[in-house]
Amino acid sequence: MADVSVRPARPGDVAEIARIQIDTWRTAYTCVLPTPVLDGLSGQAAEQAWQAAVAAPPTASHHVLVALEQHCLVGFTALGPADDLEPAAPDRDRTVLIGSLLVEPRWGRRGHGSRLLAAAVDHALEDGMTRAITWVPSSDLALLSFYRGAGWDTDGYARTLDTGAGELREIRLHAALGATG
Repeated sequence: MADVSVRPARPGDVAEIARIQIDTWRTAYTCVLPTPVLDGLSGQAAEQAWQAAVAAPPTASHHVLVALEQHCLVGFTALGPADDLEPAAPDRDRTVLIGSLLVEPRWGRRGHGSRLLAAAVDHALEDGMTRAITWVPSSDLALLSFYRGAGWDTDGYARTLDTGAGELREIRLHAALGATG
């Protein structure tokens, strides 16, 4: 059996997190994001953003977790309190947003995504969260299938983001914590 784990990200992981994000988007998101967006991705900008998220999270309920296979960082997830919920949202103050969950394609289909999601749920539960949400591009059928397979479902909300080179439609999925896996 492979030596696999999930742990909190460390400052030394930031360059690899940024590389995985850019490489994964350029590999797996060619049908999701416009080419100018993918071509314009900057490793330096991604590193700066992840450095702040890892070294100085805005609250103790913000987390960046990394998946490892042996000593290779193969994926990551980021989560924190959802801050853009509609006023009548259930569990408004106890909802966590899974902002990113990426596994580098060459490490896919080995359970890393499931381990990252389970660890994210564990951290959210420790933080007192009772509900989780995430936004997924409507054309990312693999990620939608992953979340649905883990017990998540759409909640009727969608949004359209202006990428600067076209629009990206996302749908929101949600799950009651403790019922996901």
